[in-house]
Amino acid sequence: MKQSSLIGIDIGGTNIKIGQFLENGVCVNSSTIVTPKPATPEAIVKTTTQTVKALIKDYNCIALGVGIPGPVDHTNRISKVAINLSNWENVPLARLLEESTQLPTTIANDADCAGLGEAWLGAGRYYKNLIMLTLGTGVGGAIILNGQLFTGHLGTAGELGLITLDFNGPICKSGNRGSLEQFGSIQAIHRMTGMDPAELSRLAKEGNQEAIAFWEKYGQLLGIGLANLIYILTPEVIVIGGGISNSISFFLGATLREIEQRVLPTSRTNLKLLEATLGDKAGMLGAARLASNMANNINNKFY
Repeated sequence: MKQSSLIGIDIGGTNIKIGQFLENGVCVNSSTIVTPKPATPEAIVKTTTQTVKALIKDYNCIALGVGIPGPVDHTNRISKVAINLSNWENVPLARLLEESTQLPTTIANDADCAGLGEAWLGAGRYYKNLIMLTLGTGVGGAIILNGQLFTGHLGTAGELGLITLDFNGPICKSGNRGSLEQFGSIQAIHRMTGMDPAELSRLAKEGNQEAIAFWEKYGQLLGIGLANLIYILTPEVIVIGGGISNSISFFLGATLREIEQRVLPTSRTNLKLLEATLGDKAGMLGAARLASNMANNINNKFY
């Protein structure tokens, strides 16, 4: 008898990562494929389905989970908009993949999937209430409350990078001004310094005072943003992921000092800031967890 497995897919503008996982989270197969150009829904469904069918031959695959870079309508299982993908508006992605793969399918925002992955088997696995903040090309986030992903009644809660730090700051794609994303993303760092995070980290490691000062300021701004979130959600742990988390040693101290200064002790008791541990596998793993939850809900209806 074949072992049961789950498929987790992380769709990005450059690559699509697909993993096959046992129900305990062990990865038994994985593949990274180049995102089709143009990245239309039809092209992505076709390419993804081919890879999924190749992966599941040796296992009984029970469900498919997908992370997508943009807001999701969970009720109607629709990808509303997807960043860096072509002709992507109100795409019934779950239905299209179900028809193509013959597997029950569920979808979620990619940062939500990363948060689920870290909450399941990553840095947040020992905690019930956490925030995941992804610092990369943009700034994304996920909220886990009482062990469950929180997305709000519209399915779009958890856009942690869009909170306001400076009401007169740079304009954000969201229409906001001075959002956390406009100070915390790779693009923001390049705008402010003309360099990327890896270069600034190298300089800081070599003792360059300007680079050290930049990371100190970056940590302060991040701490201000997190202070706002802590007062609202009082998480047990905040997990920092994304490419910029590779530089966390240069800004974590400043972030913690800012939080200690701005947040009452009663709202941050035993709070921990941790670096994500799953790297670029978090999205796939979280999508697989999403699939597992859906499969369990389907099964429970029959008992």
